[in-house]
Amino acid sequence: MKSAEIRETFLNFFEERGHRRMPSASLIPPPDDASTLLTVAGMQPFKAYFLGRETPPASRLTSSQTCFRTPDIEEVGKTLRHLTFFEMLGNFSFGDYFKEEAVPFGWELSVGGFGIDPERIWVTVFGGDDDLGLGPDEEVISIWKSVGVAEERIVRLPRSENFWQAGATGPCGPCSEMYLDRGLDFGGEDDRPGDDTERFLEYWNHVFMTYDLAEDGSLTPLPSRNIDTGMGLERMSAMLQGVPSVYQTDLFTPLIELAEEMSGVKYDSTREATRAMRIIADHSRGMSFLIAAGVVPSNEDRGYVLRRIMRRAIQQGRNLGFQGEWLSRFTDRTIEMMGAAHPRVAEEREQIDRWVRAEEDSFGRTLERGMVLLEQIVERALAGNSAWVSADDAFQLHDTYGFPYDLTREIVSQRGLEVDDQGFEELMEEQRRRARSGVSDGSRGRDHERVLEFAGSGPPSEFIGYDYLRAETGVSALEVADGRALIKLDQSPFYAEGGGQVADSGRIAWPGGEAAVTDVVRVGDDQVVEVGMQGDGDAVPEIGTTVEVEVDRRARFRTMANHTATHLLHAALRERLGGHVHQAGSSVRPDKLRFDFNHGEALSKEDIAWVEDRVNGWIKDAEPVRWINMEKAEAEKLGAMALFGEKYGDWVRVVEVESVSRELCGGTHVSNTAGIGIFRIIGESSSSANVRRIEAITGPDAIDWYRERAVELEAVGEMLGDVRDPVGAASRAAEKIEQADRGARQEERKRLGSLAGELAAAVQPIGPVDAVIAEVPVSNPKQILQMAKAVQGERPGAGVILAGADREAGKVGVVALFSPADSRDKVSAADLIREIAPIVGGGGGGSDEMAQAGGKDPDRLEEAMVAARAWLEGR
Repeated sequence: MKSAEIRETFLNFFEERGHRRMPSASLIPPPDDASTLLTVAGMQPFKAYFLGRETPPASRLTSSQTCFRTPDIEEVGKTLRHLTFFEMLGNFSFGDYFKEEAVPFGWELSVGGFGIDPERIWVTVFGGDDDLGLGPDEEVISIWKSVGVAEERIVRLPRSENFWQAGATGPCGPCSEMYLDRGLDFGGEDDRPGDDTERFLEYWNHVFMTYDLAEDGSLTPLPSRNIDTGMGLERMSAMLQGVPSVYQTDLFTPLIELAEEMSGVKYDSTREATRAMRIIADHSRGMSFLIAAGVVPSNEDRGYVLRRIMRRAIQQGRNLGFQGEWLSRFTDRTIEMMGAAHPRVAEEREQIDRWVRAEEDSFGRTLERGMVLLEQIVERALAGNSAWVSADDAFQLHDTYGFPYDLTREIVSQRGLEVDDQGFEELMEEQRRRARSGVSDGSRGRDHERVLEFAGSGPPSEFIGYDYLRAETGVSALEVADGRALIKLDQSPFYAEGGGQVADSGRIAWPGGEAAVTDVVRVGDDQVVEVGMQGDGDAVPEIGTTVEVEVDRRARFRTMANHTATHLLHAALRERLGGHVHQAGSSVRPDKLRFDFNHGEALSKEDIAWVEDRVNGWIKDAEPVRWINMEKAEAEKLGAMALFGEKYGDWVRVVEVESVSRELCGGTHVSNTAGIGIFRIIGESSSSANVRRIEAITGPDAIDWYRERAVELEAVGEMLGDVRDPVGAASRAAEKIEQADRGARQEERKRLGSLAGELAAAVQPIGPVDAVIAEVPVSNPKQILQMAKAVQGERPGAGVILAGADREAGKVGVVALFSPADSRDKVSAADLIREIAPIVGGGGGGSDEMAQAGGKDPDRLEEAMVAARAWLEGR
């Protein structure tokens, strides 16, 4: 059975049983899920449903979710099954069915849908755990027996094996795993599921999501009992295609065949070739989907994960003899193989190709340089009979030459050596301490947890802020602590921070009191309003009080203008730089906007001017801005752009600027681009590797900016004597200054030429050569060298030793210049410089004919000149 058929059989089976098919969510978790950098499990996109913080679109869901995990990255290629990127098939129930239906579903699909021999199916169950206060899962044992699993094929395992949790905290519960017995050809008579042998292959995990695990290890029942199951598509494909390894399934063989074709080496010819081809195949799939999700190579977070797998693949390609640009051939084939099931990866072909080629080019240079240095380090260790590569050497490769540490470890291990991991980590931590500009005390995380708990204490607030900035409403929940109050309103006009837009500010008033709204926190589709308190803390409205709430209109309208401007900026950047540009982050505030986007190089002045003019052109055109709610599928058909990493439901809000852009966006906007007023870019910089950042202002802030510049320009005109034409006056002044500079430079050349003649006249025999030793009134080594050459021009064949100092700056420059004849038989400029440079507190070098040095002790310059004469006289 082909992998596509397995995927479709699974999804169809559950659709027929009332489950709603969900598309694979992004590999970038939504902003409110900071538990992992990447999506690591099929249930992760549904975490908020399991916690009861959001309402699922249906009580039964099924999906094939792309996932990425890195803990076992170094095992990829060594084993038959380890992967970084994989698909997880799953069925989920939110307060609907539980064990009594989930287990029969698993049995029926395994036996009837996939044709697995029921006598070869074994299961494991949770055997209980004292720390959790839970006993064996007798209920599921009974259900497995009822569907036909014999007692001897039911294995009880501890918490470490059969209690599932997404992370250190969060949804969790006992689980039951289904295994295929592959027979005695793969193991012994006493082998059992869970003992990490090859005979039993786990293929489907059923998690009975019952609890929320807290940081202190305590368990709290979830609002409803839920089901979460996971079946790895790659592993099931290996089982049903009758091959021992996932790499021999149709999900990998086209990539393996390409590697064989390009290298001229068979997949199973050597252990090294097998490992290299597996790594390239797995990592090619992973990098394609990571880039399609909006990740770009960098040295931080997700970008580092991507860069790491790209560089591992490139290094393995080198081991197979691949030359030039080749990695994009593997990502292209990945797109051909998987684009039908995952349209997003096909849509981002250009983006994938762009970043793969850029990283391949960049790392190719790093790899060549690093491999030479690493080989020297390894040879030095082996020559010294050492079993270790020092942490200092590994750190220098990483920090100075950009050579990845994990690659260093991998390569030296192949030579029978190890690296001092602890020492390397200590050096890294020392570097982090130096770079760290501030320390987080974790209070923000604790505050967030407190807000999440409070949000559940009252009914959801209805957001009415698209239509109203003022309302009379009721207080449905209240909590006071630490000089602030958390409030839930029946209806709220306040926008909660999200999608890059900051929260509204404003006020809340009630009979006998008033307070400022300082923050509004989004909790799924709900929100919590935070107000600042005054006095002794009694000035808060009681639950049930009718209050008047009002948004700060001035701040809101400026924020709206900035948010619409980001949409125009995004469109202009894509038009100017190309379709690879995607938003990588933003901050929309009343005073300015910040927009981060994927792009590998700084924008030129011409680019910035073009983009700014384009946005202002749309503002002058007074284009209408409309927003409408529609189904996500319909929005995608209309070409609406989605923000990478954001989580969208089935019903989305589309913001359209007529003739310009169409984006999924829940933010607030002006109704016409003319409402932005004016747009000005005030900064363009690097945000991180391959991510650029633009900062801009609009409306009143841009007007103030231009007013300030106009005042400054007028002041410049007054200083230059022409207020009506300050630019012309500045141009004329610049021309006069240039003329004066030219005259000064001519005079300086004459003076130095005269000095060169004087120095040439002072040449005399010193030791074995004719030379002059002197201090000159210049300190720049380049100028000193020019002076020395000028002296030799006046007196060919003479030796010239000149030094100059900038005493205020504490800098010294020294140059020694000898003729080819003298340097060949009598003296060496490099030796002379090495002799005298330490006297002036510096160092230098060069050749026998010419050498130079810098120093930082001008007070000892005369001593250095005396030493130079003594050195020559002693030759």
